[in-house]
Amino acid sequence: MQNYELMVIFTPVLSEDEFKSAQKKYAEFIAAGGGSIVHSNPWGLKSLAYPIQKKTTGIYWVMEYVAPSDMNEKLKIQLLRDEQVLRHIVIKLDKYAVEYNTRKRSGVSTGNEKAVEG
Repeated sequence: MQNYELMVIFTPVLSEDEFKSAQKKYAEFIAAGGGSIVHSNPWGLKSLAYPIQKKTTGIYWVMEYVAPSDMNEKLKIQLLRDEQVLRHIVIKLDKYAVEYNTRKRSGVSTGNEKAVEG
């Protein structure tokens, strides 16, 4: 079992319910493939750096999960088939990235914060 992070940019025309059902669909897909969700973080509507399919905004979603490595190819195929998905990326996390994400979620200092001048 490996740790992965998935970032998906959905089309901006989705309603809130459609966005939640798409998140649930991919979370269930990972669970059905023998994986488990560690953390899910919907970022919401953000501007894109450049237009994708003539759209300048997209709905971002980041999910950290643990799964067998052979399941990722099946997940990529599902994401490519889905017309609601503009872009996606799957990143394999090493032990340092997993530790960093855990510390960041728990609110512990990660050492990368900027000093606030008072």
